[in-house]
Amino acid sequence: MTSTVISRRIEELEKLAPPLTAKPDLDKYWEQSLKQFANKPLNATKILVDTPFPHMEAYKVIFEGFDDTPIHGWYLLPRNRPDDKLPCVVIYHGYTGSKGLPEDYASYILMGIAVFAIDIRGQAGETGNLMPQDYGMTRGWITQGILYRDSCYYRAITIDALKALDWASEQPEIDASRICASGGSQGGGLAMIAAALSDKPAIAVAHIPNMCQMDFGVLNSSSSLVEAAAFIERFPHHLETVLDTLSYYDNLNLAHRIRIPILVTVGLKDPVTMPETIYAAYNRIQSEKTILPFPFSGHVVTGEQNRKGLEFISKHFRLG
Repeated sequence: MTSTVISRRIEELEKLAPPLTAKPDLDKYWEQSLKQFANKPLNATKILVDTPFPHMEAYKVIFEGFDDTPIHGWYLLPRNRPDDKLPCVVIYHGYTGSKGLPEDYASYILMGIAVFAIDIRGQAGETGNLMPQDYGMTRGWITQGILYRDSCYYRAITIDALKALDWASEQPEIDASRICASGGSQGGGLAMIAAALSDKPAIAVAHIPNMCQMDFGVLNSSSSLVEAAAFIERFPHHLETVLDTLSYYDNLNLAHRIRIPILVTVGLKDPVTMPETIYAAYNRIQSEKTILPFPFSGHVVTGEQNRKGLEFISKHFRLG
């Protein structure tokens, strides 16, 4: 194929291998953290709710993850389902969003896939945030506790995401060997970190994932990481501490732990989750992996990207 600006750009991205920002105790830190939360009870409730959709069975779920904050989610099942257990997609939404409404996930129900879609704490859903705050924040959520790796916002939402996978795997309707972690932007970053840290998902779909090469993002991105940049601007003496905290939740540093098939999508014109950051993390994944670049897409998950994600899930879960 004749070399073009687009093909050269992709070739450059495929060669990216920036230095890691991981601290020497990264793996030990996560081994201890996962052990710490392994037996924390979910204290979950599940309530059947009415919807106008005759082919969907919908439940409101509340569970606990990092702390005793009630995390709200939708658990959705095809009403006319086979006797066999179902595959399940656990879905994390983008920054400032929410779990939405049951109908937002109709495509999965049509495929015969169960859905567990959760709120990310404190954002625009029904879920609050009971984490204590003992230092100033800039606008948004991500600078809460950003000086402390053990009590920062990223730790809380990561543990929440992992515990959502635990809850889904325990449901009697679910085939625990066919769980997918999925999301876009913030949710794509959580899907990636879940793939790195949890043994529950069999596959992952990470659309335009955030939480990749976050030091680069703090300096260059127009995403949620501008909140961290604003924090550092206000408290410049905390620069190294903030970057150290972020390093423990950066998929660049954790990608080597991913051992499952993963699909990643990326927009080459994305100023939010920039392609440099996504490829930097993706290039370190050692498992079966696929990345789909969309040369003219910005920070959006298009219909085509969603279709590719559904096809990936269908293939690996042997549907149809």
